[in-house]
Amino acid sequence: MKYARPISWLLLAAAAFSCGKKSSDLPENYFESIEKWHNERMASLKSETGWLNLAGLYWLEPGENRFGSANDNNLSFPESAPKYMGKFIWQDTTVTVDIAPGVEVLHDGKPVTRMRMVADTDGEPTVLSYGSLRWFIIRRGQHNERFGVRLRDLEHPDAKYFTGVERYPVDPAWRVQARAVKVEPPETLKIPTVIGDVLEEPVSMALEFELQGQTYRLYPSGESGDELFIIFADPTNFDETYGGGRFLYVPKPDDHGLTFIDFNKAYNPPCAFTPYATCPLPPEQNRLPIRVTAGEKKYGEGH
Repeated sequence: MKYARPISWLLLAAAAFSCGKKSSDLPENYFESIEKWHNERMASLKSETGWLNLAGLYWLEPGENRFGSANDNNLSFPESAPKYMGKFIWQDTTVTVDIAPGVEVLHDGKPVTRMRMVADTDGEPTVLSYGSLRWFIIRRGQHNERFGVRLRDLEHPDAKYFTGVERYPVDPAWRVQARAVKVEPPETLKIPTVIGDVLEEPVSMALEFELQGQTYRLYPSGESGDELFIIFADPTNFDETYGGGRFLYVPKPDDHGLTFIDFNKAYNPPCAFTPYATCPLPPEQNRLPIRVTAGEKKYGEGH
């Protein structure tokens, strides 16, 4: 999943608005582009930085946190790790790793004895490795006040035996035109997460669109490059799609305030694939009353 920055800007409403184009007005090679997008997503899930190889998530306590495979460590790594590998030291807003003598942990192919760990929200995270294991620091919470260690195993069976995600048939009717509308007064999106936090995001813009003769709105909760990030829920959740809602990226509105929401690209959050993700959940404003029978269906039993 791309990292979505919070929205802190306004988009003015456009005067013109239509409820969507017909399939004859679709971009050239539309169906091929959806297949390409889907295939790239499946490859990403299986990649070294994908969600299928996560093997652990450990929250740090202030001070020293011993880690290794022994049960008396603060952080118990898999059995393939040495019994005692070292310790993480969390002091103020800094996490340092101190590797035990005789344990060859690598960073960029070079042995590590002690170094400061850059977290995922502070730039390119510091990734350490031992055998097939990879780990790095994440920061979470409304003010990034929580530090954790996310662990990957490149030999994880979930990645090795992954065969794909079932989808609804691609249907151009689910590609709908939307306009940016100014929200006055600004609203606050309360976005719960699976780890118990509630993130509050002020929003002053929504995307308004029409489906099945009714008008609806979706509120972006972040942006990434030229796209807006949306978390939404609908009545297909639990039975047909992931119970925690789905994610969607939408191109930013053009100079006339118009864009397209393509529900054929609705996809499962990381938490559908692993219990070691920290997914946000849909805010109340983004709970659609209509069944969105487009995009990815649920994967396995979910988490």
